[in-house]
Amino acid sequence: MTTWPQLRTYTGRHLRRISLPLGGIGTGTVSLGGRGNLRDWEIVNRPAKGFHPGTAFFAIRTESGDGTVNTRAVEGPLDLSEYEGAHGSAAQNHGLPRFREATFSTAYPFGRIELRDDDVPVDVELEAFNPLVPTDVEASSWPVAVLRFVVTNRGTEPLTVSLAGSLQNFIGRDGTTDVAAGNYNTTATGGPAVRADGVLLRSRGVDPAAEQYGSIALAVLDGQDVSRRTGWADRTWGDSLLDFWDDFSADGRLDERTSESATPIASVADRRTVAAGATERFTFLLGWHFPNRRAWEKPAVVGNYYTTLIDDVWTMLCRFAAQLDELERRTVAFVTDFLGSDLPAQVHEAALFNLSTLRTQTVFRTPDGRFFGWEGCSDHEGSCFGSCTHVWNYEQATPFLFGQIARSMREVEFAHATDDQGLMSFRVGLPLETSATDWRVAAADGQLGCLVKLYRDWRLSGDDELVRSLWPAARRALEFCWIPGGWDADRDGVIEGCQHNTMDVEYYGPNPQMQSWYLAALRACEEMARYLGVEDLATECRTLFDNGSAWMDEHLFNGEYYRHEIRPPASADDIAPGLRERMGAADPTHPVLQLGDGCLVDQLVGQHLARLTQLGTLLDPDRVVTTLRSILKHNGLSGFSGHFNHMRSYVLGDESAVLMCSYPRGNRPERPFPYFSEVMTGFEHILAVGLIAEGLVDEGLQVIADIRARYDGERRNPFDEAECGHHYARAMASWGAVIALTGFDYDGRTGVMRFAPRTPDVRRIFWSTGDAVGTFDTVERTLHVREGDLHLTSVELFGEEVTQD
Repeated sequence: MTTWPQLRTYTGRHLRRISLPLGGIGTGTVSLGGRGNLRDWEIVNRPAKGFHPGTAFFAIRTESGDGTVNTRAVEGPLDLSEYEGAHGSAAQNHGLPRFREATFSTAYPFGRIELRDDDVPVDVELEAFNPLVPTDVEASSWPVAVLRFVVTNRGTEPLTVSLAGSLQNFIGRDGTTDVAAGNYNTTATGGPAVRADGVLLRSRGVDPAAEQYGSIALAVLDGQDVSRRTGWADRTWGDSLLDFWDDFSADGRLDERTSESATPIASVADRRTVAAGATERFTFLLGWHFPNRRAWEKPAVVGNYYTTLIDDVWTMLCRFAAQLDELERRTVAFVTDFLGSDLPAQVHEAALFNLSTLRTQTVFRTPDGRFFGWEGCSDHEGSCFGSCTHVWNYEQATPFLFGQIARSMREVEFAHATDDQGLMSFRVGLPLETSATDWRVAAADGQLGCLVKLYRDWRLSGDDELVRSLWPAARRALEFCWIPGGWDADRDGVIEGCQHNTMDVEYYGPNPQMQSWYLAALRACEEMARYLGVEDLATECRTLFDNGSAWMDEHLFNGEYYRHEIRPPASADDIAPGLRERMGAADPTHPVLQLGDGCLVDQLVGQHLARLTQLGTLLDPDRVVTTLRSILKHNGLSGFSGHFNHMRSYVLGDESAVLMCSYPRGNRPERPFPYFSEVMTGFEHILAVGLIAEGLVDEGLQVIADIRARYDGERRNPFDEAECGHHYARAMASWGAVIALTGFDYDGRTGVMRFAPRTPDVRRIFWSTGDAVGTFDTVERTLHVREGDLHLTSVELFGEEVTQD
């Protein structure tokens, strides 16, 4: 069997909040809890934090030669916080006997729980994962959770061991609705490549057009002595569970029961003999198929891509089973390569663990294969619809690991969300055919950032058709900056107009955040225009860039950092249509909710992305470094006990973090922009990327280490960096640290790959282009392609061309 890599281990109280998503890209997930429980069942087209079926657990039974029987839930001990409730413990499966010791080890997407109890004659490891293969979206998009139970006989005599999984048919119940009726379960068997025996969970009573309509399957692979129940006995006073436990404990097999329940419980068991000192592996699969995804917050159904590929959950499960070994091998190879690279542990963790967001209800794919994302997930619904451009601008996971996804988002942004005038709706509506531009508001940072991303994705892929097909809309999006009443109406290279942005308000007047995005966009458009032969526009972009860069350095830099020069319009009528959103200042002539003289955490975000995108230096390098040091000095806090925050608290107590904004020179507006006193990890990650890129490596690594210390399993879930919702897209900015530290650059147009590591004694480098991934050995000077296709003409290390195998 393939050995799984490990990065972090959690025990004791640090198991409390662990919830590792198990599912594919755009399929929804069920999560593995720190003690081995399955929690947060979010497979029914929407978030469902805290939801679990009434019955969902695995149990193990052992029998020795002398007839001694031991039956346990395959879970570790309950956390002390779960002991008390109005009627005793409210924890799921609270009354089941369980293992005394549990250890959770992980390197996403792998989760391993080691269970041990001196009173139980076997040690059990629960291995859970879903394939994650960079560059291969389809291989990473199976709606399935793999649950493998590795059982080792510690004794000197053989044991009879049975593993059983039980799951209530909750179709029609997803944590927010209860329309279950006519649910039923049937046995199913598949093969021949890998034999699957299980139970299929369906419903006759849920409307086939409803969001909750679908099917679930639970199966064991290559079972030796399989028994099943399609229902539990319908008994009162908890005796349905009692009957199951007695039946399973009696001989390790399950006898069928007749059930009239609207939500019958399915169970699958496998019994084997485990020799003394030997190990047996029981592999269970949990799969799902729910086709009716809604169009964001609308009742209209747009559907799911994954359910168009295979229209039956059991067929899907059998096809997956036949490919499982190979998909597991490829996933292990990716994670092993990544962890084997010479990156600090906190970078490995932040980059890898935040990839879990791509597997949550934050994202989905429509039947045409296009990729969309909420900003994050509220407990029971998506948070902030529309693949919000100003949030998704920050993430760096999709372009470097799944280029197909990144290019899909560019196609939607420019070909569908940008109108004839060049206004890009920063929230795209669905269905695309009728609703793409319904939002009718442009975000300055969102729109400008999309121009930078188009250049980045073209450069990484070398796909000329991408840039040629989207260039007309991209040009309109750039020229939209210059319309009367627009962001740069006087065409001087300085953003002065009404700028809706990621702080959910409008800034008025030049400010570093929007200006740095504008400078990066001008450079990106200069490069694209010049390549396409539009020399007049390329020349204008360069002129505006030079003017804007010099102006920002001269007028916004205050000696420590860049500030916001508030310039209200004379009248609201001076603001072009589509630039204001209802959350900003009611009276733009006397605007509240401004940045002003604040020191902003991501004031140089455009510069940071320009570094990753090889667009070069946008501003005076010395002033950039001074600004970064000032942000750490003024915004960095070690301990929040004395910090006042009138908004959301993502950092508390003795934790360390970097504030969104501070006012070290006073002059704070009476009402600054809403989030100035908060901390949000996506902004911290982009700051860390900037620090590393400008040579402040230790400082950047400390920012990342402080973030991950807060997501330690006890305080927060390590797989859920939240902002406006769980699994927030902006936190995937964390992958940018990998690029910045390795000094990685790839030009898909020329086939040249470059490395310039930021830390000494780097030998092993993990690289990824979005369409290929692999490793580079700086000592042997050899490059290996692990996945995907790569156009390669030369490799350079610190500017020197090297050989490759």
